[in-house]
Amino acid sequence: MTPQSRPPTVYLIRHGEKPPKLPNGDDQDGLSTLGVDRSQALVKVFGRKSKYDIGYIIAQHPKDDGGQDRPYLTMRPLAKSLKPDDVDFNHKIHRDDASGVAQAVQEYSGPGNVLICWEHHRLGAIAKAIGVKVAPEYPENRFDVIWTIEAPYDKISTITSEHCPGLDDEFANEP
Repeated sequence: MTPQSRPPTVYLIRHGEKPPKLPNGDDQDGLSTLGVDRSQALVKVFGRKSKYDIGYIIAQHPKDDGGQDRPYLTMRPLAKSLKPDDVDFNHKIHRDDASGVAQAVQEYSGPGNVLICWEHHRLGAIAKAIGVKVAPEYPENRFDVIWTIEAPYDKISTITSEHCPGLDDEFANEP
């Protein structure tokens, strides 16, 4: 990869939709059918010909027992589609390591921008670790929201929808 002349823009998203809870109230691992559909739609949203120009993908590290695998599963199709373009897929950082995510962003010097996919409850901490002074809470009932952070990384520049066809149609009138 060749170094870029400007700092990358950072995009933060939540993993795809979850399957229904187990009878005992626990979360199931993996993605629901809608989550799988989202992971596949993100290939077009963030892929080669998109406006996002992704050069580096960071997804939360899944546990060995299959837990916390949704961010990884959400990004895997996109990472696979961008592999011929030498886009790195970092899925080694653990869920609670916001400073590790910030360090990975700081150390990235390749072409393109950075896409981070994580559990939504941790996205605010990651944004703050990157430098955002005031980070909102990621909406509990949304799986489509993109937080855009541009250098100098002190604020969330824009909040938009992924606009995945068939999944985010109710948000079609939002940016």
